[in-house]
Amino acid sequence: MKQYWVYVLLCRDGSFYIGVTSMLEQRIAQHHQGAFPACYTYERRPLKLLHTTQFATAYEAISAEKKLKSWTHAKKHAFVRGDWGELRRLSRGVPRDGGPSTSSG
Repeated sequence: MKQYWVYVLLCRDGSFYIGVTSMLEQRIAQHHQGAFPACYTYERRPLKLLHTTQFATAYEAISAEKKLKSWTHAKKHAFVRGDWGELRRLSRGVPRDGGPSTSSG
């Protein structure tokens, strides 16, 4: 049975790259080797693999990838650290100081 992974890479510039693949080890090696010059990670090497999650279907993996890509840098950082309290706080839009939110959403 084919498996799919969503993975998170930390780039040299501090940005995150989130991808989906059915061949995790091969795809990560391609990122490290710079196999695709047009890829976001090419000029941002070296890279560090921070997180992987395995899925049973491509649909589930792609859905998770899209969700993660839509998050702010701070939420992605909390996610890869496993800081679930911070992730929940950021998801609610509560400012770090605990004061009232100034956002309209």
